[in-house]
Amino acid sequence: MRLSLDAPSEAVITPDKTHLTTDRMPKPPPPSNRGPSPSPVLQRAVVALQMGQVVEAERLAAEVLKANRTDVGAASILARALMIQNRNEEAIAPLERAVRRVEDPGLETLLGAALGGAGRGSEAIDVLRRTTARRPPYLPAFQALAGQLHSAGRIDEAVAVIESALALAPGSLEFQLLLAQLLPQRNERGRARAILEKLRIAAPGHPDVLAALARVLLLDGEYAAAADLYRQVMAQRPDDPLMRLSFSASLLEMGDRAAGEANLRLALRGRPQMIGRTTAALIMSSHGRFFFRRSAFAEFLS
Repeated sequence: MRLSLDAPSEAVITPDKTHLTTDRMPKPPPPSNRGPSPSPVLQRAVVALQMGQVVEAERLAAEVLKANRTDVGAASILARALMIQNRNEEAIAPLERAVRRVEDPGLETLLGAALGGAGRGSEAIDVLRRTTARRPPYLPAFQALAGQLHSAGRIDEAVAVIESALALAPGSLEFQLLLAQLLPQRNERGRARAILEKLRIAAPGHPDVLAALARVLLLDGEYAAAADLYRQVMAQRPDDPLMRLSFSASLLEMGDRAAGEANLRLALRGRPQMIGRTTAALIMSSHGRFFFRRSAFAEFLS
């Protein structure tokens, strides 16, 4: 999920929303160890999914379920293949059938992600709250629940979920990072910065840590320092358009319009869906230097 900048009163450009690692689809549970070993067809489905052949994985998993509707592993693979294709609504039914047959927190977490992806956030939160109450705890469910709460604008609750997870796994870099990504939305940038500085030492060069710290620096008006960190992130993720927009924001705030616009063009290239965010980045520059003539904007886009 990409978090928006923290408050409407912030003067900084908001070209994108801060990326939360909760947005990643939960890892699918492996084919269930209950009962016989996975069939050769299901094993092929797993390999197809791992290789990114989602249509083939869907076909093979559906074939297994046609022969055995109770195969939990096939339901998991089918649902994940559908979700990767943004067919979240279709993924819900096989997952619901699977979780009725077996208590599996991995499947429940995947169901929560599918419900959220289908726009059924309230149901997703209910499912994931039940899963986080299980013992022993299943930590990926805490990540998924925090993501759904954040999407619903319930930031305080999302922070509470991550803090609960940290009580269970205090050494988790991922949960510390998630907390640091959420805290600026409660105007706790100092606390977020302290966490991220420690993580930067613990995990040198970690792109998510660098990006989160750059975000805090950008909000605090330390544009040059933010731009330096974004450069390091872009060296690892040169094709990430949203990260490039954030990099452009820091450059524009520094007053380096030429470099800022050049990076905005790179972010926009071949991505017409990014025009809205690119325009917002230019309009919201605190330096106020924008295109006052239609022809100037057309020239920029060309």
